[in-house]
Amino acid sequence: MWRRFAWLPLVFAGVNRPVLTEADTSTKYVVPKLHASGWDDPPHSFAQEHSFTDGRIVLIGTKVKRKNKKRADFLLQYTRDFTIAVAEVKSEDHPAGEGMQQAKEYAEMLGLKFAYATNGHEIIESDYLTGQEKPLEQFPTPLELWGRYIQAAGLQPEAEKTLLEPYNQTAGQVPRYYQQIAINRAVQSVLTGQKRVLLTMATGTGKTVVAFNIAWKLWQSRWNRTGEFRRPKILFLADRSVLVDDPMAKTFAPFGDARFKIENERVNKGRELYFAIYQAPV
Repeated sequence: MWRRFAWLPLVFAGVNRPVLTEADTSTKYVVPKLHASGWDDPPHSFAQEHSFTDGRIVLIGTKVKRKNKKRADFLLQYTRDFTIAVAEVKSEDHPAGEGMQQAKEYAEMLGLKFAYATNGHEIIESDYLTGQEKPLEQFPTPLELWGRYIQAAGLQPEAEKTLLEPYNQTAGQVPRYYQQIAINRAVQSVLTGQKRVLLTMATGTGKTVVAFNIAWKLWQSRWNRTGEFRRPKILFLADRSVLVDDPMAKTFAPFGDARFKIENERVNKGRELYFAIYQAPV
């Protein structure tokens, strides 16, 4: 005896996948995209969750408190000492564009020309060189960004080595972000032919560190105005002897025997880095 069966449609309820957080979005989607574009191929690299300030110091009553640090989700580094772009990440359930304002804020603070916002699926680029903002399918490669940068800056190929010359970190002192901006802008100005460059920095912001690294990059890369293969002649001037003697003995120690202090009307023309006070007779 045949029985009739009622065929019931089966409905499989889909299991909702949990929405990824910003950190998970970075790990699952953004990092692989950066790898795919070559940002982990030496000398190129990227720094994740990088704090570039210590936090503003504020006075509350009689107590001192630090505010939150400024922290970028990703800094894209063409070389160890030359950051070229910043990227901000939003969780995948948010539009990528929501992170653009913060990316721009950090780019302007860090003196960068490229800012990116992404939710792991979409990527938006803000190019300060052209003023354009557009969606991308993938991050530009390091060589692509560098090519766009040097073309806009008007740098000749032979100037690249000097601009990318590493900072001297023998003393373990890495220049702060604003010092890096000052160093790179001054060196870039020299390389594009500007004969006078003025850096105005407040007391305690590290003028000696900046001066040292500007001199180091030019000296180490053998830059000179005539294009000859020799080191440049550099003069470090101050208005008091203590402001000359201390930097010469400590901060500028990596220059070794290239240093010479002009005093008592004596000048050794065989050296390359000279120290003097304004009043010193020559």
